[in-house]
Amino acid sequence: MTTITAPVARRSTARSTAFADSMTMLRRNLMHAKAYPSMTFAVIFMPIVLLLVFNFVMGGALEVGTGGGNYIDYLTPGMLLLLPAYLTASVAVSVNTDTTKGIVNRFRTMAISPSSVLTGHVMGTIIQSILGLGAMLGVAFIAGFRPDANPVEWVAAVGLIGLIVFALSWLSVALGLLAPNPEGASNMPFPIIMLPFIGSGLVPTDTMPVGLRQFAEYQPFTPFTETVRGLLMGSEIGSSGIISIVWCVVIAAVGYFWSKSVFRKQGR
Repeated sequence: MTTITAPVARRSTARSTAFADSMTMLRRNLMHAKAYPSMTFAVIFMPIVLLLVFNFVMGGALEVGTGGGNYIDYLTPGMLLLLPAYLTASVAVSVNTDTTKGIVNRFRTMAISPSSVLTGHVMGTIIQSILGLGAMLGVAFIAGFRPDANPVEWVAAVGLIGLIVFALSWLSVALGLLAPNPEGASNMPFPIIMLPFIGSGLVPTDTMPVGLRQFAEYQPFTPFTETVRGLLMGSEIGSSGIISIVWCVVIAAVGYFWSKSVFRKQGR
């Protein structure tokens, strides 16, 4: 009886410890964000500014390419995905700051789950993204955004954006661990930040030159955008939903195992 229950008990205790340590690291990240809100404010504020600029400054010209209609309805689903992209820089800088300032080395000497240090950053980013999405949707509604989604479609859209945040956060953790300093960490996610602009977020991809259109159609933010737009505005989703989930799973898996590998090697 003892030989069967003991390993189960140890696995249960290990899972409880990892969860409790992750919650502790999450509280640490939230307190850090509260003490130094400039990065969080910038990450949330910048996509909102871009939403207003594209809608009110360039919207009159860009709506011609979208077939007319209310441009804010076409624009908002794509701009909602700017938030996950911008959060990659915040995550990378936070992870790199912890690494280069030595706090991670102190954590390694303590009796805590090693993965909780990284998990705390990812969980904190998800909470920041919820606040950012709420702020952007509030501004979009004021600007005239009028979605026709039902509650289930809203839950699906928010769930997909949350999955995108989760996947990109783990990729950003790896970039933050690899960067030599916080400045480098802020620059490494730049290609990810640019992807929402080179997709169907602002205008349909068929208005682009051939080479750029082919890239836009096969990069992950185009199916992300088409799925969120279809859920919120009722446009055709097609295979974009399945492709989006596959992209999220692949990015999350690559980011998670890459982060764990780099973190383990840095601790040797």
